[in-house]
Amino acid sequence: MPTASVPISLYDITARSIDGATVPLEQYKGSVLLIVNVASQCVFTGQYAQLQTLYDEYKQRGLVVLGFPCNQFGSQESKSEGEIKEFCSLKYNVTFPMFSKVEVNGPNTHPLYVFLKSKAKGVLGSESIKWNFTKFLVGRDGTVLGRYSSTYSPKSMSRAVEKAI
Repeated sequence: MPTASVPISLYDITARSIDGATVPLEQYKGSVLLIVNVASQCVFTGQYAQLQTLYDEYKQRGLVVLGFPCNQFGSQESKSEGEIKEFCSLKYNVTFPMFSKVEVNGPNTHPLYVFLKSKAKGVLGSESIKWNFTKFLVGRDGTVLGRYSSTYSPKSMSRAVEKAI
């Protein structure tokens, strides 16, 4: 799907789950979201464990981690959705919601990433996602609270998550 205008609200967007179901992001209204573009063959893939730990620690207080596989950076997510789901489950015991592969840059950018990048710019004001495991923290009202680079570890995000919750 070609890049469209920026969605008005995060809750106007739908995404496809890793199992193929259409998921209206409106179902997460009232939750704090940590949205991450992920890959299974990346130097940062170990962050899955930290993302799961954050999810386990804060899910009862309203945090939901959303994983969006992306194959735009060095073909580091070339697996099928089924293989991605199995990898995440077996290797990292991932229980947070995972979605089908998306593009985060370019003409086929998923509307979610059009929205996120418009609300939280990267280094030097760039909208472009630089690598896998870029993280967006979203408040309970759908406001994008922050953007964190791949090198910023999820375990370092506890303070930001606490503040958002």
